[in-house]
Amino acid sequence: MRIDQLRQRLRALGAKPTHEARLLRQWVQARALEGGRSQAEHFLPRAIRQALPALGAELAGLATIRSAHPAEDGAERLLVALADGQAVESVLLPRDGVCVSTQVGCAVGCVFCMTGRDGLLRQVSSAEIVAQVVLARQRRPVKKVVFMGMGEPAHNLDNVMQAIELLGQEGGIGHKQLVFSTVGDERVFERLPQGPVKPALALSLHSTFAAKRAELLPRAPRFDPAALVEAGERYARATGYPIQYQWTLLAGINDGDDELDRIATLLQGRYAMMNFIPYNTNEGLPFRRPDGERAAEMARALNRRGVLTRLRWSAGQDIDGGCGQLRAREAVPRRTARSIPIAAA
Repeated sequence: MRIDQLRQRLRALGAKPTHEARLLRQWVQARALEGGRSQAEHFLPRAIRQALPALGAELAGLATIRSAHPAEDGAERLLVALADGQAVESVLLPRDGVCVSTQVGCAVGCVFCMTGRDGLLRQVSSAEIVAQVVLARQRRPVKKVVFMGMGEPAHNLDNVMQAIELLGQEGGIGHKQLVFSTVGDERVFERLPQGPVKPALALSLHSTFAAKRAELLPRAPRFDPAALVEAGERYARATGYPIQYQWTLLAGINDGDDELDRIATLLQGRYAMMNFIPYNTNEGLPFRRPDGERAAEMARALNRRGVLTRLRWSAGQDIDGGCGQLRAREAVPRRTARSIPIAAA
């Protein structure tokens, strides 16, 4: 089910714009469709009242929790079952955030990520994306939604934009608290500024060397890192939200001083923030996390050079809950580690 289809069904039952907005608001804020300050029988047309039990059950079945994995840092990783039996992952983040999935699998194939190991299986519908937020709100408050779970949002743009619009309007999420994470795609820079809700943008950089970035993100669009930063800067200035650059730190691959110098050159004076994320170890992949002091020194070095930088540890490390790991453990036998050569700078 997509959100536009849900809206059409409500209108076919006689919903006026106020009815439609109220019911969508009840759902996305994790409140019963038939409750609220005004009882449904005094507010909604009869056809809608009669349809509400079945509709509520259908919405509840869009996404259900298959397993929950609380972590010591306050995060909780959820393996979420969709109605057709497929599974995605959501992460309840500390400080009232949730990270949601936009695809089952992923076509980008980042070599350090478990999600893309089996490629793209299917798109997640706009209603299924929102249903993950509803599940999260049933467990704790949600004031921020990050589209950074399984999948590449730019490859499912229509569904993601529908979800963003609903969450930013009826969902009560501040627009800059909706974070669209992407490896970079021309369609993102064309379409996101046109929507009624303009999310913040997180761009996966991972290397300032084009050849190395292409090896780390083998099926991402061939954006030169400098061109990606220029596109991000234009979006940041147009929306008033700084760009968050995402950088997964891989020991011996992209944690050298050569990268630091080039990051400083690219980002000095930009309306941007660098997020260093030390790699979350995946069994079956040959990458390692830099030691904590090296990661901290990289962040300090960039801050000294005028580039706002934060060191972020991936949520749920104590439960081996990196993106795609829960689903991979359930769906397939663990793979044997293999060598993945990465070009030198």
